[in-house]
Amino acid sequence: MKAELLATGDEIRSGALVDSNSAHIAERLEENGIDVLRHTSVGDNLDTLVSTLREIARRVDVAVVTGGLGPTTDDRSAEAAAEAAGVQLALDDNALENVESFFKKFNRPMTASNRKQAMLPQGSTVLHNPVGTAPGFSLAIERCLFFFLPGVPYEMKRMLKGHVIPAVNALQGDAVMHNRVKTITTFGLPESLAGEKVAGVEAAFPGIQLGLRAHFPQIQVKLYGRESTASALDRRLAEAGDWVMERLGAHVISENGETMETVVGRLLVQRAATLALAESCTGGLVANWLTNVAGSSDYFLFSGVTYSNRAKMDVLSVRPETLDTYGAVHEETAREMADGARRTAGSTYGLSTSGIAGPDGGTADKPVGTVCIGFSGPGGSYGKRYCFPFGKRLMNKKIFAMAALDLLRKELLKTGG
Repeated sequence: MKAELLATGDEIRSGALVDSNSAHIAERLEENGIDVLRHTSVGDNLDTLVSTLREIARRVDVAVVTGGLGPTTDDRSAEAAAEAAGVQLALDDNALENVESFFKKFNRPMTASNRKQAMLPQGSTVLHNPVGTAPGFSLAIERCLFFFLPGVPYEMKRMLKGHVIPAVNALQGDAVMHNRVKTITTFGLPESLAGEKVAGVEAAFPGIQLGLRAHFPQIQVKLYGRESTASALDRRLAEAGDWVMERLGAHVISENGETMETVVGRLLVQRAATLALAESCTGGLVANWLTNVAGSSDYFLFSGVTYSNRAKMDVLSVRPETLDTYGAVHEETAREMADGARRTAGSTYGLSTSGIAGPDGGTADKPVGTVCIGFSGPGGSYGKRYCFPFGKRLMNKKIFAMAALDLLRKELLKTGG
């Protein structure tokens, strides 16, 4: 079964708003065996909308359209669908009930313009919107079944899952093909080298396709598979994943697409351990990533952005003679920072960063891209120096923060549990 996606609205067409909806819809459809052939975006011009709908209707079996279901005059998806299908718009009682119930729920008056959202093409089927005012609808135009969804992402996602996916699976019946994507997250290898290490997976596992996605500073290795039997596909992807992970070794962070901070958080929970941070060059980025994970309060106790030498001494008790002798960017300074953070918070582990993010400030001994990472734990403390080849400040901050978490991840793996 073939599908196309259409994102509507002048803000999408002009680039003022990024179309994240189509990426999500395509991924969900592909997972359910639907081949997505094309993504299209058009503005709010009625003639363009109508002609685009008719073109899509001649090419594919299923189409998902987002946007244009609101109460304003530039929301024209329903009008365009009716014209493309050669039918009239009519007030739909079920759609009107959807709109009215939303306003009743929040004890707000419904305006006359919102009534427009219940005007749907004759012969269409209402798709209830549980989290917004705009009901969606499905409608056959020529040989294609169209699903019209709101452009608001969280509304679209609820309706895609609740209405569209069950409907397209019913259409496929016994002919359904199962698509899966296995994502292996890695850190510490450039994309080219990661690609070289796993390039043989397609030959070793016919039918499996390889893709690499750079999400700096992590690399995602993606394995794509398609089978008529879900269990056979899952087994084949697992075998191919094991093959890939064996070749990538310790650079593998997760075999199911998890981020570094998610993996580190789970390891801390499994070991009933806690963490404190002392960040200089990363400016709180490590703490930000960790606290983006729900439940991080169970293990994350403290972060100090000790950017100045005075803060390192006053907050973390880094010795003045250490700074005088070695400077702020040194393994010994980083070690004392990690010890200080751990001592201050009473945590199981302490982790620190101190480096030169650039683009200026480097020297022959400590070029831009140099970072010292300190680790402190029950078994002792140490500092390690790394040098990364990036001249851009934000890139360096990101890779410094990721390297620090990776060091902690590897230490946690040593402890078992």
